[in-house]
Amino acid sequence: MQLKVLTAVVVGVGLVAALGPSGAATAGGDRHSGQIIKLGRQVLPANDGWAASGPGTTGGSAAASGDVHIVDTRAELIEALGGDNATNRTNATPKIIVIRGTINGFEGLTGRCADLADPAYSLDAYLAAYDPAVWGRVNPSGPLEEARVRSVANQTRYTQINVGPNTTIVGMRGAKLQNLTLMVDSANNVIVRNINFVDAFDCFPAWSPTDGDAGNWNSQFDLMSVRRSVNVWVDHNTFTDGDNPDSGQPIHFGRPYQVHDGSLDITHTASLVTASYNRFVSRDKVMLIGSSNTVGPDVGRLNVTLHHNVFDGTMQRLPRVRFGQVDIYNNYYRLAGDGFSYALGVGVQSSIYAENNYFSLADGIAAEDILFDWGGTVVTEKGNWVRAGSDRPRQVSLLDAYNAAHDPDLGADSGWTPALRHGPVLPAPLVPLAALALAGARL
Repeated sequence: MQLKVLTAVVVGVGLVAALGPSGAATAGGDRHSGQIIKLGRQVLPANDGWAASGPGTTGGSAAASGDVHIVDTRAELIEALGGDNATNRTNATPKIIVIRGTINGFEGLTGRCADLADPAYSLDAYLAAYDPAVWGRVNPSGPLEEARVRSVANQTRYTQINVGPNTTIVGMRGAKLQNLTLMVDSANNVIVRNINFVDAFDCFPAWSPTDGDAGNWNSQFDLMSVRRSVNVWVDHNTFTDGDNPDSGQPIHFGRPYQVHDGSLDITHTASLVTASYNRFVSRDKVMLIGSSNTVGPDVGRLNVTLHHNVFDGTMQRLPRVRFGQVDIYNNYYRLAGDGFSYALGVGVQSSIYAENNYFSLADGIAAEDILFDWGGTVVTEKGNWVRAGSDRPRQVSLLDAYNAAHDPDLGADSGWTPALRHGPVLPAPLVPLAALALAGARL
């Protein structure tokens, strides 16, 4: 029975079949041929999560041969997306873009952050001016803060790469998008597959003295962001901070200097997103679904499916959900390390359906820590397994564990049942084997 189930999963994963057992891909002798181009023409399978709703998600599969590009540099990527980073988000021409090697968001800058800093900004001056012992516990303002904001705008223009509708971006073996944000904003029908997203760090974090009891540094740039878009498929990617982990950042004003934001954030009325077979490794903030508690345009949106993803050494937002109907099934959570906060954030008017996930918990983390109440009221969960420390794995009601340790209780019925699932739903004990074997960019 286990072999049959796993075989069905493998057969259903087009990327594994296209890349072959070794994960290798080649464009062959012609830049518009070979297995990687076949992969670029794959569409989201029918019923594969929320992104299969409506017209489904086809990305750039219909691209003419002249709109299939293999790119090696930031400049080539921007050219393939339409030619002008400021307007590429409106370029709806079907296109397939193959990433080869490493593309760095700071390409062409000799001083990286220094080249993007406003002349009136320096970190040393910022730290001296807004030290709480000097400035107090109020938000920074004045010319130096304005210079920081201008610096952030400079970085946004340079390292945020804008994607338009009807686009497929797929990576060859080992492809990386490093030190940049892939921004899918007002761009429907987008597919992103087989990319290593690495270290989208913010050169100019903001000090927020009223964020929490001690204040916090906050950064702006996600590795990938989906906003105001529908029908988006994010599949077989890996999201990491590379050799620039949060643990290596300095302490300023008694708080970690946070240069990273989310891995894959889905916000600002985005909806109909499927994230499948991705790896999120050793990151703090992973996935925010909905960015505001304000009841308004997000209501009825933010519908997302997460399946067969691996969350490895991640700390929070796995995901944190507001408003949306979010189907979370067959994901593997390997949770460890100082700083772990929670896995599933139950936010305002959220409707999470969590089924047959597997949670491996390091010492010090318990089943009652998996859920966190961010102003929500209900969560549906069933068939989830937990292995705490060296204990034997067992099926656990995450909701019962949470309610036994916290007040007020969360309700047990989120009011819907997922109808869009492709292939068999694995029993939770098989999830680690399947997810670890198949998730992430093929190296």
